[in-house]
Amino acid sequence: MTFVTRLTLQSGDRAALDGIVDDIKTSAERKGAALKGPHSHPPEKLSVPQRCRLHGDDHRRFDSWDYTVFTRELEIHGHDSLARNIASQNFPDSVHIEAEVEQIHGAGRGN
Repeated sequence: MTFVTRLTLQSGDRAALDGIVDDIKTSAERKGAALKGPHSHPPEKLSVPQRCRLHGDDHRRFDSWDYTVFTRELEIHGHDSLARNIASQNFPDSVHIEAEVEQIHGAGRGN
């Protein structure tokens, strides 16, 4: 029985994101883990409207706050301890990480 850990990392700071992805790749290579990725998604450009005042009667606005979110995905096959160690690290506040674990059953095995 094998576990596949999918890591999704997102950040508005591309340099910080790429640095963390490089660290994960280095750790996986050092441990001999099977790693797929990183897979890059197209940058997502977001815009947030900003009001001048908090109460709803005032319709004046500042310019919108525009920012870009960069996303990288990686898969670690097996090496559960490595995946657990990576997912539990303290990452900078500018980087968001999600971990999804899937259990893969071998061929020919029943439920």
